[in-house]
Amino acid sequence: MIRRTALMGLAALSLALTGCNQAEKPAANAPNEINFSILSTENSQNQEQLWKPFLADMEKQTGLKVKPFFASNYTSLVEAMKFNQVQVGWFSNQSGLEAVRRGGGQVFVRSSDPSGVDGYHSVIIVKADSPLTLDDITACGKKLTFGLGDAKSTSGTLAPMTYLFLPKGIDPQKCFKTVRSANHEANLMSVANGVLDAATNNSTQLKLLKASRPELAAKVKVVWTSPTLPEDPIVWRKDLDPATKEKVRSFFLTYGTGTGPEAERQRAVLAKLSFGVFKPADDSHLLPVREMEATEVLLEARNSGDAAAVAKAEKALADIIRERAALEAKTAQAPADAPAR
Repeated sequence: MIRRTALMGLAALSLALTGCNQAEKPAANAPNEINFSILSTENSQNQEQLWKPFLADMEKQTGLKVKPFFASNYTSLVEAMKFNQVQVGWFSNQSGLEAVRRGGGQVFVRSSDPSGVDGYHSVIIVKADSPLTLDDITACGKKLTFGLGDAKSTSGTLAPMTYLFLPKGIDPQKCFKTVRSANHEANLMSVANGVLDAATNNSTQLKLLKASRPELAAKVKVVWTSPTLPEDPIVWRKDLDPATKEKVRSFFLTYGTGTGPEAERQRAVLAKLSFGVFKPADDSHLLPVREMEATEVLLEARNSGDAAAVAKAEKALADIIRERAALEAKTAQAPADAPAR
């Protein structure tokens, strides 16, 4: 796994230098309203109540009208950014990568964990009283029903494919009796109610559930946990007005920081979203998911026995690893080279 602290250190330096060297001037056509996209990992009404205080604070600090845009799948969020239906949004890492690749998006900050320990995990859950073990699940035999996440979900699909199924040569479609694709809440409810034998989820979703609905959380248990995954990115459209970008950037990087009652209130708002304070970032934040994606392609090629595909996938992965190494080397030099402020 890529050392994310090093990547984020470079991102912070890059953003700081950009702020020093480029004075943002308001455009005559600067928007007074932005749409903020939010993935509905659970009931939209519940999500709206959780996000309402945060968005209200964003309006107050930026002077912009901020309208939430809820969607139940990642593809809708990427398409909404592509067609300028939203200008800023919370994405998973894989969907954030898609937003950057084909939605005109750009990472500018990333979330952190309120505990101070960054990162979260993909998990596989079964019913709390189920005798199923991970060995039972990966034995295949087309006897079990299984739930994967959205195709663009890092924890729901990419991580379990990269770290569990593909290394074992398992194609879920051939392994299980039935495979369903749904968001984390739907999969969790299906496992808790016995509709699915097992499903993917993530540690953040389970933590939120334990706080809000402990009786439901008690109905499932974890049988597999992935390596640590990077925290989620916040993405804006590259062509967003520069003055608007600065208002939004300033809000995210100052929200919940400092001391006093107001900072404590803001941190409480973030905690209900399972966020700590936001940290500077750029598109290099997506290097870990790019590496996971390339690893998945390589494993698929090896499992297929296609020598040409293997060679192509090995080169693609090696290129990403070299990019990561160069970035980390540059990060190591950055503090010594950075001008005093």
